Amino acid sequence: MVDVGVAVSVLAASLLVLVLDGIGTPSPDATALDATGVALVATACLPLLVRRRAPLAAYLGTAVGTAALLVLRYPLDFPFSCAVAIYTLAAVYGGDPRPGRRWAARLAVGAFVPVAAGAYAAAGFRGHGVVSGIGAWALTFAGAWLAGELSRVRRERIDELEERAARAAREIERERRLAVAEERTRIARELHDSAGHAVNVILVQAGAARLTHERDPQRSLRAIATVEEVARSTIVEMERLVRALRDDDAEPVPADPGALEELLDRHRVDGLRIDAELNGPHRPLPRSVSWAAYRILQESLTNAARHGCGTARVAVDFRADAVEIAVSNPAPATPAAAGVRGRRHGIVGMRERATLLGGSLETAAEQGEFRLRARLPYDGAGR
Repeated sequence: MVDVGVAVSVLAASLLVLVLDGIGTPSPDATALDATGVALVATACLPLLVRRRAPLAAYLGTAVGTAALLVLRYPLDFPFSCAVAIYTLAAVYGGDPRPGRRWAARLAVGAFVPVAAGAYAAAGFRGHGVVSGIGAWALTFAGAWLAGELSRVRRERIDELEERAARAAREIERERRLAVAEERTRIARELHDSAGHAVNVILVQAGAARLTHERDPQRSLRAIATVEEVARSTIVEMERLVRALRDDDAEPVPADPGALEELLDRHRVDGLRIDAELNGPHRPLPRSVSWAAYRILQESLTNAARHGCGTARVAVDFRADAVEIAVSNPAPATPAAAGVRGRRHGIVGMRERATLLGGSLETAAEQGEFRLRARLPYDGAGR
């Protein structure tokens, strides 16, 4: 549709010039517009319909029609159709890797000026006006070619930027998938450890129930109840973890307060200055929440030590329905924004763990500080 609109617009402009007997003072020797003139204008303009599919052929068609109008003394003072065809020819063939096409296009455009001069001479035009007219046409053709070249270079630049952006997006997606795969491998190991621990507990309690069944029925019943409780909680944990491992887009060390304090002390010994607060009643956590909280805090402190300025603030709130973790640390304001990029894999893994439990994880890096906030619901709501 664009080519149709261009061809119609150029046809209308050319006919208007001929109706007005040219641009400026009409020449008394010019041929008035008639049916032949309309047919020749159409011949010069209709090739523009295929200017992008066959630019050289379109240009030659417009050149032939325009030359015929000149020979028959029609006052076509401006080569609208040729200018558009030359612009397209330069945009398409100007950067063609095949030298033959480039030179053919340039030769075809350069040859039209002497052809037009010959057409003027054949039509009997003479004098300074002819020379100035031919010069104006030569400048028009040069401008059209230059505009086409600039358009081609701009389009190639845009294509290059789009390809570069697409490559960057693919690389980011590849890194994200790699980080998720690494995290899922770690989760699989934790699933193995959890299941092995639970099976051992069940074996011990089942053996105790069998041995004490006759002489201590109450103890036997307590052992059986423990087996039932461990089996039930293990099934819930395994269902959550296996569901995460089966989900192509998903993800999900105990983390009781004592373990968290031990983790903080270990990083303090390593040289990280930590200001920590553990708020709320220190209640037992579901194992999946416990693991996730421990791993998220561990990864956050590791990032603070690696990419920060040696200090970190930590707040862990044990709320009624969820545990919330907030970690912030100063970050260098230098190109160690690379530091933020370096956290990418760890952040992806932490977000996967939080998502598994129906929670959330948010990060922000601004005003020289990196902040992380995670919320891990106890009941896995939203999954």
